[in-house]
Amino acid sequence: MIGFNVAPFTGKEFDYIREAISAEHICGDGMFTKKCSKWIEEQTGTAKALLTTSCTHATEMAALLLDIRPGDEVIMPAYTFVSTADAFVLRGAVPVFVDIRPDTMNIDETLIEEAITEKTKAIVPVHYAGVACEMDTIMDIAGRHHLAVVEDAAQGVCAWYKGRALGTIGDYGCFSFHETKNFSMGEGGALLIRDPEKIEDAEILREKGTNRSKFFRGQIDKYTWVNYGSSYLPSDMNAAYLWAQLEVADQITADRMRSWNLYRELLSPLAEEGILELPVVPEGCVHNAHMFYVKAADLEERTRLIAFLKEAEIQSVFHYIPLHTAPAGRKFGRFHGGDRYTTKESERLLRLPLYYGLKEEQVLYIGGKVREFYGK
Repeated sequence: MIGFNVAPFTGKEFDYIREAISAEHICGDGMFTKKCSKWIEEQTGTAKALLTTSCTHATEMAALLLDIRPGDEVIMPAYTFVSTADAFVLRGAVPVFVDIRPDTMNIDETLIEEAITEKTKAIVPVHYAGVACEMDTIMDIAGRHHLAVVEDAAQGVCAWYKGRALGTIGDYGCFSFHETKNFSMGEGGALLIRDPEKIEDAEILREKGTNRSKFFRGQIDKYTWVNYGSSYLPSDMNAAYLWAQLEVADQITADRMRSWNLYRELLSPLAEEGILELPVVPEGCVHNAHMFYVKAADLEERTRLIAFLKEAEIQSVFHYIPLHTAPAGRKFGRFHGGDRYTTKESERLLRLPLYYGLKEEQVLYIGGKVREFYGK
């Protein structure tokens, strides 16, 4: 069976975890946490990157730092993971879902402005499959209406929009290092902070409401409880696992890109005949080969394709169930405007195996089976 995902592994993870243990500092903000944070800052140009225990927690931190309160509204796509909404629902906010673009599966930036009310506090664009949302338009809308922007860049590490790293354009950016992502620490994430004046507040929030980070930098002689906070700081052993991948990030990205490009080469003839659709990467966007998907004609055809590939020992999967159709989505949020594409496109989309170390012959086999399904 060719599995849908294999967590990235370079071979140095165990060595670095042992090194973290030997340093006798396996809690957060050890040497590997610092290495990873510095790498993110240098790669993206963000003012500060704080490793977190998950992308979910990074988004929760953003909601807290923005002082999101009960009754506030936050605009986002319904085609996303539950964490995008949960982080704000926990603060009592109402997620306001708008439709997506059928080409990129990202939020339709032309529908955001009409969803804004006097209660709107933030826009949360989700960069699906590592392909950027139309951020110039989104930032213009946010600026004119005095709204914050939190980028859900869970899938966007090492992806770019017009020369800017995803996660650095809005007020806050949220990365994921879950086992399904391009780089992994098992469970983990990072909060990217654009405004240097917000860094200290974020450090206090992440360190249980204490100024412990300043203490470890030698800026104060003792630390104490100074504000509300929680424990969003991952173990340095997790960071050690991640560092083994970040230090060869270019190699991992190139490996994934080879598989992505080969899929596209194999399946483009089907797209040219109008049999299925392939991912779209708009001009100005540089993606990171996070995902390769195809779009079947409809739900029935996708179901048959999944079954056909399973018979061929290939695990393919669909993705999100739109949040506005879920019980919690109906309870906590609302959909503004018409659902023209969100549900329809979500029922067509099928993800093919793509991970670091996927062999060329495996991609050729998978691509060949998709072609065979369509009689090619």
